[in-house]
Amino acid sequence: MKTIDELLADGVSGKRVFVRADLNVPLADGTITDDGRIRAVLPTVKALADAGAKVVVASHLGRPKGAPDPAFSLLPAAERLGELLGAPVAFAQDTVGPAAHAAVDGLEPGQVAVIENLRFNPGETSKDDAERAEFADQLAALADVYVGDGFGAVHRKHASVYDLPARLPHYAGYLIAQEVGVLKKLTDDVKRPYVVVLGGAKVSDKLAVIDQLLGKADRLLIGGGMAYTFLKAQGHEVGISLLQEDQIPTVKEYMERAEKNGVELVLPVDVLVSPEFPDLKTKAPAQYTVVDADKIPADQEGLDIGPKTRELYASKLADAETVFWNGPMGVFEHPDYAEGTKAVAQALVDSDGFTVVGGGDSAAAVRTLGFDENAFGHISTGGGASLEYLEGKTLPGLAALED
Repeated sequence: MKTIDELLADGVSGKRVFVRADLNVPLADGTITDDGRIRAVLPTVKALADAGAKVVVASHLGRPKGAPDPAFSLLPAAERLGELLGAPVAFAQDTVGPAAHAAVDGLEPGQVAVIENLRFNPGETSKDDAERAEFADQLAALADVYVGDGFGAVHRKHASVYDLPARLPHYAGYLIAQEVGVLKKLTDDVKRPYVVVLGGAKVSDKLAVIDQLLGKADRLLIGGGMAYTFLKAQGHEVGISLLQEDQIPTVKEYMERAEKNGVELVLPVDVLVSPEFPDLKTKAPAQYTVVDADKIPADQEGLDIGPKTRELYASKLADAETVFWNGPMGVFEHPDYAEGTKAVAQALVDSDGFTVVGGGDSAAAVRTLGFDENAFGHISTGGGASLEYLEGKTLPGLAALED
C-alpha cells in the first residue's frame, strides 16, 4: 500500500488530488455536534495543500436515498473544514455536475474544495458494478491522483471507495495508515493481557467479532443492551430490556467456547433499571433503581451497568496491556445512565496499556463525556470498519489501495 508520504516525495504541486474522506459527522438542526472525523482527515488535507496540490475532498453523510436531500448536505462539514484549516474552502452543490467541475477548475495550487454528498448520486452505493463504474469514471474526471483517507467507509464496496482508486494513481492517507497500524497491534502481535470491552444495543452486530475474539482475547467484558441477551441465555429474567431471543442459542455456544478456551467472559452483576426509557431531549431526571443483574423486575428495563459492575470492570481492565473497546455500557446520552460508560472510559485512561476506542458511539461517548482524547492510545474513526477488520474480513477500500 503506497502512502501519502510517497506521493508528497514525488511532488503534487498543481495536481488535482481527490481525497476520499469520512466527513460523516453527527448533525443536530444543521449544526455539527462532534467534529472528530473532520479533524481526523485534517493532517492529510493540510499536507497536500501545503505541498501545492489542488485538493478535492469528497465524502458521504448519512443515508440519503441516492438523490439530493438538504438534511444531508456536506456544507456544514465543508465550513468546519475551512475553519480548522484557517483558509477558505470552496463548496460544490453537486457531485460530478457543473458545480463540481467549476469548483475544481477554480482551484489554485494549495486550495481546497469539497464536493456535495457522494450518496446524492445512486451510483455511489449501487450494487450494480456498471452503475458504480460509471459514477467512478465521472469522479475520476475531477482528479489526477486518489488518496483514500475515509477509514469509516473502507468496509463499503462503494464507487468512491472501491472503484475509483483503480482509475487513478492511488495512495493511503495518514488516517488510514494510522488506523491500519493500530488494528495490526490488535491482531498480529498483541501484548497481553488483552481485554476487549463490547457494548451497544444489539448482540447480533458483534457476533462475528466475538467469534474471532474467543480465540484471541484473554477477557471479554460485555455491557450495553447486548448484555441482556447474555443474561437471558444464563436463564435470568431481563424484563423489558433489549433482547434478541433468536441469538440466545449462539450466545450460549459462545459462553461454552469461552470457558473451553480459557477466555474470561464477564457480565454485569448489577444494573440500573427503570419502567420507562429516559427523555434524551430534555434530559429530565430519570426514575431508576439499582438491582442485581439476576433480579431484574419483569416490568423494568436495564439502561446501564450498576456501581458494582463498574468497579468489577475497572478491576478487569487494570492490568491490561492491550484494550479494545467498542460500544457504550448504557444510554450514555442521558446523564443518569452515563456512569457505566464513563467508568469504562476512565479505566482506559488510568490504564498503562495500549488502549483503543473503536469508533462509533464509543468515540462519541468519550467526547460527549468530556474526556481528553489524547488520554487514549487511539480513537478510531470507523466503528464498523474496525469491527470487520477484527473479524478478519477483507475490507474493499483497503484492498483497492493495496495493489
